[in-house]
Amino acid sequence: MKKCFCCIMMFLLLIPHLQSQALSVSANAAVVINGDTLEVLYSKNCDTRLPMASTTKIMTALLLCESGNLDKEITVTKEMVSVEGSSMGLLPGDTVSLRGLLYGMMLASGNDAANSTAIIIGGTVEHFVELMNKRASEMGLKDTHFETPSGLDGENHYTTARELAIIASEALKNKDFAAAAAAQYESLYYGNPPYRRTLKNHNRLLKTYDGLVGVKTGFTKKSGRCLVTAARKDGKFVIAVTLNAPDDWQDHKTLLDYGLGQLQVVEVSNENTYSVDCADAFCSGISCKSDKVLLSITSKDKIYSEISLPKFLYLPIKKGEKIGEVKIFDEENQIFMEDIVCSETVNTPQTDIFTEFKNIFLYLLSFI
Repeated sequence: MKKCFCCIMMFLLLIPHLQSQALSVSANAAVVINGDTLEVLYSKNCDTRLPMASTTKIMTALLLCESGNLDKEITVTKEMVSVEGSSMGLLPGDTVSLRGLLYGMMLASGNDAANSTAIIIGGTVEHFVELMNKRASEMGLKDTHFETPSGLDGENHYTTARELAIIASEALKNKDFAAAAAAQYESLYYGNPPYRRTLKNHNRLLKTYDGLVGVKTGFTKKSGRCLVTAARKDGKFVIAVTLNAPDDWQDHKTLLDYGLGQLQVVEVSNENTYSVDCADAFCSGISCKSDKVLLSITSKDKIYSEISLPKFLYLPIKKGEKIGEVKIFDEENQIFMEDIVCSETVNTPQTDIFTEFKNIFLYLLSFI
């Protein structure tokens, strides 16, 4: 009986490993990660450098979103649309907003939109590509290199499934990008003169997979079918990537189901209040707070938090001003950071010089 019980327990412990081993995908390289912590939940050749086709536009669109006013309108030049492949239908002389270029990239996968973005932001396509590689370096990516803003093939245009998932995670933090990535259709006005057009998203899983929130399709003969998806369900968040996947739609259903099934949602940081000493004698302490944090994780046993606060604060200070941080770690890796902010506005009291010196003296005396 004891042997039987031990065997059952060993089998139960091995279930996640067996499920991972049994997972079958058509992709040359694949990964599914926890979108909150970037923990890899399943991988297949996830660190192999491969071309990524139009999933490149995730980075191009992110830089566009970070550039500023998306409602700014530009006039399309011949140089901007001198690019082959998929298009949102731009012509020289057209008027289009930067937001229009964003949706043109994310829904229609327009190479013309990507090229226009590169020239508007970078001045030239070449300089914009430098900005793309700089942003990748800022993300800590070692196996990603861009040569084009659209994803057209280049000798040194590559990424890995793991690093493309990280790029998608960073991009989805931007609300404008996230809105475009999740849109099934979008009505835009552009042209010469502008007129209404409706773009349809190439990502068919937006209609068929419950909880999908984007993000991008891609294809060239060299890269094969490439796909990045993300799903949120019951507080869980996962991102899946496949590179060179003949059956990518089914691959992603499998990967997303598996990833969501591996996660649990737990409270890793309570809503707390703190008090920080004040350098002004009239103020005994300043009240601060952090919000409750819920994360989707595989195991709470590896999670811990660290609180970072200054020893004292100087007046004046405004309500909502950042005072410190609650950092959350998974073993040795930081996976989340929550700001600690001031709960109230505290102004500098109006006093005469004698009183001010007296207060400073009394304050310093309190440390003796």
